[in-house]
Amino acid sequence: MIAFKPLSPFGVETCDVDLSQPLPDAAFKALEAAFYANQVLALRGQDISAAQFAAFARRLGPPQPHVIDQFHHPEDPNILILSNVRRDGQPTGLQDAGSYFHTDYSYLQIPARATTLYSRVVPKVGGNTLFANQIAAYDDLSEAMKKLIDPLLAVHHYGNRQNLDEASRTVASVLSAEQKARLPVITHRIARPHPITGRKALYAVSGSSFGIVGMPDDEARCLLDELAAHATQPKYQLSFYYGVGDIVVWDNAALLHSATLTDPDDARTLWRITVLEVDEHAVAPAVLATSFAASAAQRA
Repeated sequence: MIAFKPLSPFGVETCDVDLSQPLPDAAFKALEAAFYANQVLALRGQDISAAQFAAFARRLGPPQPHVIDQFHHPEDPNILILSNVRRDGQPTGLQDAGSYFHTDYSYLQIPARATTLYSRVVPKVGGNTLFANQIAAYDDLSEAMKKLIDPLLAVHHYGNRQNLDEASRTVASVLSAEQKARLPVITHRIARPHPITGRKALYAVSGSSFGIVGMPDDEARCLLDELAAHATQPKYQLSFYYGVGDIVVWDNAALLHSATLTDPDDARTLWRITVLEVDEHAVAPAVLATSFAASAAQRA
């Protein structure tokens, strides 16, 4: 039996799982149900290898290697190393990744289902990840605003709409010309139904959304900025603290998130895997929906 402790104002954590040992299907289904019911799932105090981390992530969905391939883990390219540690003067990982509210892989046609981070080295000060609940943010919109945005498609490409200065610490992680060429411009609904639960959420209104189909650029940006300001209010935010060995999994269809800047000389290292959505019609959505409802009722 896995006991979950609520985080505030959303999310759950548990100390009852050891990913270094085989995880039975029933236990994984309990984790999956808790994840979809609560948007953030933390597994505290893990001590696992790269292969074990990747095996756990694959149970959540198909992993997608990050476009920044120079910091892929040598044992598994699906793992992106996030680190401010330098060795022989060279960076060992991607530093200051995603230090603005965004949704992972919202610039891809097939969106990300979940991202999981495994905390390997924790800084002495700071390093929290901020999460903003986009289901709650959508629910709180006026009916007039919901009616306005429900049919709209946002135009996405890699980057941070609010900061295009490649020398800034809060710009999107800088890509090479070849890496940029791999990423086309795509669209996603602004008010997007969750692929598992069906609940609508604001989707990537901060970060990669640069325009709205059929709307003048200035008008589109004004609307996106208004939605982003609403969606990232403190009342929607969870600040997640990492201990050494902690794993956190978050729901990219339901959340925005932002890294927080730390002292570049205060060592920090995490491993990251992001998995894509799949066709839930092929994996018994009724079972997932029932598990989600049961977990939500248990927490209530």
